[in-house]
Amino acid sequence: MRIVVLKGSPNVKGSSNMLAESFSKGAAEAGHEIIEIDAAHADISPCIGCVHCGYEGECSLSDDMDVFREEILKSDMLVFVTPLYYYGMSAQLKTLIDRFCSRNFSIQQKHMKSALLTVAYNADDWTFEALESHYNTLLRYLNLTDCGRVLGYGCGTPSMTKYSKYPDEAYRLGKSLK
Repeated sequence: MRIVVLKGSPNVKGSSNMLAESFSKGAAEAGHEIIEIDAAHADISPCIGCVHCGYEGECSLSDDMDVFREEILKSDMLVFVTPLYYYGMSAQLKTLIDRFCSRNFSIQQKHMKSALLTVAYNADDWTFEALESHYNTLLRYLNLTDCGRVLGYGCGTPSMTKYSKYPDEAYRLGKSLK
């Protein structure tokens, strides 16, 4: 399976990227091809809502998304990786997802698999409710099949995350994929 890992953290050595690394290691050991897209450090402009694409055509903007769009369309699975910022995904990942607009139909028709990897300092039981609701909406709208979620409660720093159960959960999720 060809898996595209969509990383949305501006902190290259941060907790959510630690989960992405663990997931990718497990998935690679299971024989999958891993492609990483670092949305946080790419040249991606926000969607301007011009609908030049007609929701299934050429985007009026030209940036790194031109390459990323092709990688996404060649994949079998999308893995959304983000730190929790104000109870939602990072702006960097959201910007990339908004640019799916020009290939909505193509993505919907592929019926890809999906996973969510996220971390938050907060450990309250409601911490990820808004993010999970948004992710569930993406699953429904894009016809994605959820293969799992790693919700890293209480992962406020990389050292907190490193010594938590969540990197191992991400590894096992990647390793378990069929």
